Amino acid sequence: MTKLHTSEIKLIVGLDENRVPEKLNWSAQDGGIDNEEAKAMLLSVWDSKKKESLKIDLWTKDMPVDEMKIFFHQTLVSLSDTFMKATHDEKMTATMKDFCNYFEEKLELKK
Repeated sequence: MTKLHTSEIKLIVGLDENRVPEKLNWSAQDGGIDNEEAKAMLLSVWDSKKKESLKIDLWTKDMPVDEMKIFFHQTLVSLSDTFMKATHDEKMTATMKDFCNYFEEKLELKK
């Protein structure tokens, strides 16, 4: 029998007295990440029994709004790429990419 390999991703959220995130750190040993600081994170998991996604969206109170806009844009682009890899649906991926371009344009993220 083959031994099952596991990998751990660890998130540490430092909260203020009102339980608002002040600090986010993460580690992923297999990826060479050890206690790196982050300002925001979006995590989604699929519950196949309930057929719904569960999510955790966190950002520190000092996350700049202009960086949050860039973070969202990059996340949307990444989701489009992941959607293509997972479904091979070129037509919908193109539609998603069009929206990403629209989002980038409306927020004036292009330099």
